[in-house]
Amino acid sequence: MATSVAITADVLDTANRLALRSGQADQFDVQPWVANDYGDATEPVDLVVVPGLGMRNTQEVRSRLAAPDARAGAHYLKEAAAAGSEIAASCAGVFLLAEAGILDQRRATTTWWLAPLFACRYPAVRLTPADLVVTDGPVTTAGAALAHLDLMLTLVGRHGGEALARECARYLAVDRRRSQSPYVMPETIKGADSDVAIARSWALQHLDTSIGVRDLAAAAHLSPRTFTRRISEATGMSPARFLRRLRVERAVELLHNTDLAVTGVAHAVGYSDPTALRRAMSQELGMSPRTVRGQRTRAH
Repeated sequence: MATSVAITADVLDTANRLALRSGQADQFDVQPWVANDYGDATEPVDLVVVPGLGMRNTQEVRSRLAAPDARAGAHYLKEAAAAGSEIAASCAGVFLLAEAGILDQRRATTTWWLAPLFACRYPAVRLTPADLVVTDGPVTTAGAALAHLDLMLTLVGRHGGEALARECARYLAVDRRRSQSPYVMPETIKGADSDVAIARSWALQHLDTSIGVRDLAAAAHLSPRTFTRRISEATGMSPARFLRRLRVERAVELLHNTDLAVTGVAHAVGYSDPTALRRAMSQELGMSPRTVRGQRTRAH
């Protein structure tokens, strides 16, 4: 959460500085303040930005959303939206918007690893988890926690112009991204058919062993050829890549939710050594195990 707050302030401050440099007035009036409760937040505002919530797993999300302050926050967001405020959120913060009901019948995104929970809790929301940033009317949502930077650049572009947003991105030395597809796991891509779901469930119970495509096909009671066709139709992947993605999916879960050493994580998902795990994660995510583990403390 602290990272999201800092990114919000830094991007808007950068936008103002760059606007002044080009002879324009400040584009954003940013006044940080701390409220004792939501009763202090009575003044109407143009834009409300919700940071990440600091969640490590789905159970934490459920518990956090049931807390009194989260319910009060959702109520505040509902009233702010009704009063005409623009609302924006990233990562698990998007759940608060959904709790407030302001995402019903709107397109939205959230962090890829919480997408299944989100879709289950909020069927009225048109979730597009592959998108990094989604704007639907006065509501803008963003995916994984570090996508908060992409969220803020989108808001700068919306209110200060795309030229200013591009200049901010160049100044901050970041690329503007549109998709989080490289990070989305098989569980969140497409609804697999029942046989593929059976194979996936079986594979997740045997990831710590040496399993291959023939084993997956046998678990689904299909020939390897038929299974290859069905897995491609359901996920757009080859069986070998699907299995690799499952291993990486489990590795990400273990890195986020346990203190297992990288070697232990590698063995738990069927790799003989950390090098093989690093190679698979680099191929699927473009990130190392160390980077993924670091996200749980600095990104949510």
